[in-house]
Amino acid sequence: MSRPVRIEFPGATYHITSRGNSGRTIFPSSEDRAVFLNILDNVVQRFSWLVHSYVLMDEHFHLVVEIPQENLSKGMRQLNGVYTQHFNRCHGSEGPIFQGRFKSVLFEKEVYLLSVCRHVVLNPVRLGSRFNLKRYRWSSYRATSGDVENPSFLYTDDVLAALGKREKASRRKFREYVEAGIDKMSPLLDRSNQVLLGSPKFLREMQPILQGEKLAKRGPKQSRRRSLRAIFRTVKSRSRAERNDLIRKAHLNYGYTLSEVGDHLGLHYTTVSKVVNAVMPGKNN
Repeated sequence: MSRPVRIEFPGATYHITSRGNSGRTIFPSSEDRAVFLNILDNVVQRFSWLVHSYVLMDEHFHLVVEIPQENLSKGMRQLNGVYTQHFNRCHGSEGPIFQGRFKSVLFEKEVYLLSVCRHVVLNPVRLGSRFNLKRYRWSSYRATSGDVENPSFLYTDDVLAALGKREKASRRKFREYVEAGIDKMSPLLDRSNQVLLGSPKFLREMQPILQGEKLAKRGPKQSRRRSLRAIFRTVKSRSRAERNDLIRKAHLNYGYTLSEVGDHLGLHYTTVSKVVNAVMPGKNN
């Protein structure tokens, strides 16, 4: 049986799972889980991912990830690879700890973001820890519901925006939405060709890629350019050099004008221009 096609394009959103080899425990301790989340934080910063939801269980983990470029596989190689090195070093083992390639389902964000994120955070409940939903430390549930501080790698804006315009009310609705889904079937049961989840129109757009055709760089019509708010969400905690890297990325990778970037950051467009031109091909340093 051939491996499912891995479809990657800017703006794509995925449900990701990775399991321990032969059902082995990959997170034996709280320290291991904390190390994994630190590695995830580094991957998010390096590849500019948006992590909408996550959960760590003993033998596997789930992520909901949106990518700005075709870098899902690269990021997952770093995430699983660096964690494997940590695990083997600290637990006296060697070789792979994960079961083959990670599994991914590309889904239509506008239709399935809420239900897939709910599916992820309900994992502890489905495995018998119903009473621990609000106390389970190793998922995005508590941060999204407002019970604990948001970790730097977690992006909750889109989930909360889908539930309303007022943050406090959206967090309450998120709690209610998750609790209402405890006995519901997983939305992933509706996936097509093992790797797709979406409306009939979305699935039609993806079919040529499943048949081997290359996807246009901009992806399908449903994919949306990453917002300036998302690009610069951690800019206040970054150095000037890191801020400048984000400015260049916003202009060169996402096509925002100098004025748009400047208005968002409160900078004059000539300042933004100098930052961009500092590394443009053909410019003297």
